[in-house]
Amino acid sequence: MARSVGIDRQQVVATAAELADQAGLEALTLAQVAARLGVRLPSLYNHVDGLADLRRELALLGQRQLLERISRAAIGKAGGAALIAVGQAYRRYVLEHPGVYTASVRAPAPDDIEMQQVSQTIIEVLLAVLEPYGLDEESAIHAIRGLRSIAHGFTTLELAGGFGLALDRDESFMGLLRAYVVGLGAEG
Repeated sequence: MARSVGIDRQQVVATAAELADQAGLEALTLAQVAARLGVRLPSLYNHVDGLADLRRELALLGQRQLLERISRAAIGKAGGAALIAVGQAYRRYVLEHPGVYTASVRAPAPDDIEMQQVSQTIIEVLLAVLEPYGLDEESAIHAIRGLRSIAHGFTTLELAGGFGLALDRDESFMGLLRAYVVGLGAEG
């Protein structure tokens, strides 16, 4: 296949990410990406195999970016401080990249080795953060699901305008994270 002059797959994905973050993943079309890049729609097929392939690339981008954010947040911290930092980093990422994040929410397909590897690395980082709690692997996975649910649920409501009262959302989120950390430390 001939390649379009001046663009590459990385630019196509980056442009799609910008559009998805601006208008939402569901609104993303290949025609919009082509228009933003200043190329004809058929030219995109030299770089991606359609919208499904582009969304998969956005999901991979989101997973990689989230991995980078939570890894950086956890560095030099332990226990509750690390969990709170990771939760805050997760929330910031979702707020900054809602479209790309939406693409990355689903569990990777069993045959998508690249996505499986990134997803597993995220789990490994979170397992390391949870290590001071002495949880067995199954309990640690439940704890990871809990942290993800807190960050996802809160930011989904936040992005949808679900918090109408004049209370500080940062304070609300910190309260949730603190309660989560206390809950992990409780026996029972």
